[in-house]
Amino acid sequence: MSEKLQKVLARVGLGSRRHMEEAISQGRVSVNGRIAELGERIEAGDELRVDGRKVQFSVEEETRRRVLIYYKPEGEICTRHDPEGRPSVFDRLPPLSGDRWVMVGRLDINSTGLLLFTNDGEMANRLMHPSNEVEREYAVRVMGEVTPAVRQQLIDGVQLEDGPAKFESFFEVGGEGINRWYQVVVKEGRNREVRRLFESQGLRVSRLLRIRYGTISLPRQLHTGRWMELDKDEIEGLTALVKLKPRTGTGLYGLAKRRAERMQDKPLPARRGGYLRQQRRDGNSKGEGHEVQTHEQEER
Repeated sequence: MSEKLQKVLARVGLGSRRHMEEAISQGRVSVNGRIAELGERIEAGDELRVDGRKVQFSVEEETRRRVLIYYKPEGEICTRHDPEGRPSVFDRLPPLSGDRWVMVGRLDINSTGLLLFTNDGEMANRLMHPSNEVEREYAVRVMGEVTPAVRQQLIDGVQLEDGPAKFESFFEVGGEGINRWYQVVVKEGRNREVRRLFESQGLRVSRLLRIRYGTISLPRQLHTGRWMELDKDEIEGLTALVKLKPRTGTGLYGLAKRRAERMQDKPLPARRGGYLRQQRRDGNSKGEGHEVQTHEQEER
């Protein structure tokens, strides 16, 4: 059983397939001690190195495609190691034998909410690539007045230092005084894009919570700092979004499957406060409003 080398390298999360093809062409990849050639195939048991560093891998047919959702709290960074010793989102993830978790998208240290992790690097790259226009949805608390003109400007688009950007949708969902909650959607996921869009209009984001990535929403029963594993149907919804073929081995199995089934039978109570508390208060006072598909955020 064998698989194309560039496909293996992309799947373990070292870069897109195109970038891995470039690395092979540049002579940076070796198989069993010899410089690899573009298009060659690799088998289980071969020694694979990139820039001299050994890479752990398995061929596609032996790899179960897995995806975790993680509720990131404030104060955690989205890198594996930090010279300052700050906690990482990787610290609480379950270990993978002979494989590793690849993060889909990032959140800055002050942002919270949904992060996806997968052991399929090619899937991660496709979900993040701007050309696939995968939606990211956020609940944002903003300080300042968002006038109709400002809202329209942010939907039409503004020029940021790294190019034009805009919100695909923009709804107000409650708040008091100068602090109001909004629900927005972007399709690129550039660094601090949501915050910078509001800042371009003289507004400051005081809370930012990611509530959806593609077809996956943050579950109401998930607490901050906790993770859940997706089932086969949920993963195939994501792969269909970026035109990846399904795998026979996909999603929950063994202990993880039984743990998920127990959570369905006895879900954890949703956290109360912040975002949803404001929605409920506004809904009770107004008797109507935009329906929000999200969960309850713990107010710090």
